Amino acid sequence: MKPKIHPKYYDNATITCACGNVFKVGSTVEKIEIEICSACHPFYTGKKKLVDSAGQVDRFQKKMEMAKKMQAEKEAKEKAKKSKAKKSSKKSTKKTTSSKTATPSKETKKQTKK
Repeated sequence: MKPKIHPKYYDNATITCACGNVFKVGSTVEKIEIEICSACHPFYTGKKKLVDSAGQVDRFQKKMEMAKKMQAEKEAKEKAKKSKAKKSSKKSTKKTTSSKTATPSKETKKQTKK
């Protein structure tokens, strides 16, 4: 081996898992921190556990909640539009019938003057 080109090797490097499990191994890094190990991984333990790295599941759930809220708001707006349209159509039919009886057209006024 050539001298001064290889990294320092630690015989008793420690690997610490988020669950609290600690391993002693040989490595070029003295301390290593990991999120999941064989003691807590669902494949090895047989327990169903949600493995979430960097909050991906939380972000997904927030997006789903926002999508549901937006959908509910959209439906509420559509209902409001439909109810307004129904009310305005009822009013417009009332106005047209009353306006025909109340005011005579220009042609009828001309005929009455002659």
